[in-house]
Amino acid sequence: MGLIKKPSELSVKATLSVLIYGQPGIGKTTFGVSAPDAVLFDYDGGVQRINGAHQVPTLQPTSWEDTNAALQEIANEMPEVKTIVIDTVGKMLDFMSAYIIKNDPKMAMRDGSLSLKGYGVRKTMFVNFLKSLAMMGKNVVFIAHEREERRGEETFKRPEIGGSSANDLIKELDLVGYMYAIGKERVITFDPAEYYYAKNTCNLPATMKLPVVVDEQGKGMSNVAFSNIVKSYKSAQEKRQEQTADYEALLDVITGKVDAATDAVSLNEAMREVFGYEHIYDSMLRAQRAVAKKGAELKLVYNKAKKCYE
Repeated sequence: MGLIKKPSELSVKATLSVLIYGQPGIGKTTFGVSAPDAVLFDYDGGVQRINGAHQVPTLQPTSWEDTNAALQEIANEMPEVKTIVIDTVGKMLDFMSAYIIKNDPKMAMRDGSLSLKGYGVRKTMFVNFLKSLAMMGKNVVFIAHEREERRGEETFKRPEIGGSSANDLIKELDLVGYMYAIGKERVITFDPAEYYYAKNTCNLPATMKLPVVVDEQGKGMSNVAFSNIVKSYKSAQEKRQEQTADYEALLDVITGKVDAATDAVSLNEAMREVFGYEHIYDSMLRAQRAVAKKGAELKLVYNKAKKCYE
């Protein structure tokens, strides 16, 4: 088998990479840890704000070295882990910055922030971090607060991620979800809009109401919302793969039927048959083009009134 594969032969992505952002206190972290078999990397120090019923194994890092050690521990000792939740990605970048400056003080400005060269080093470090997570084969959920951008009278919602790292992250992700409140209800959308970033690669509903996970008495309830989204994503990928295989098989049948035509009678029979199939994607258009091409090769003329070749 060659290196170049047909669309139906491509490997289905086994993991999901997601960014969830919204205002503080909206429930982003609780939603994030509802992903399958999650471990929380708590850079923001907010794990205690999660209801006890929803807490998961957690890293409370004091340095970037802790992050690398935790990833090794997961890889070597915790095969059951399926999802790593980063809370928040903005704070994680601060840990990266501190690590860079500690190892090379010249990367810092006088005010303690990264120099331009330091930001370049952090960008490379961040991209390598994303690659390492992908190689581990884990779902990854990044949590971020929202920030507002004002343009005249309009306000735009953006994830609070330092520098150009937002673009580096978003282009690598499968889903970007914006969480907000409508009255007392929490909702999330993965559909892009003018006023906020979002990304939806598995045809999720435009707006999803999130279930109540803590009752009025403060008792934690079932927290599986993100796990259900992961199931939907994988199901959509598998369905798309099956449909693509059916599409390729249908095109082969169309090509065979049309190519076998040798005169007006056989081409008209082939045309009626292939046009009557249950078509997928653009297979009807491909069938029409194949018939027209064969008609030209046989030097036939299409009679529009009779709807046949002569």
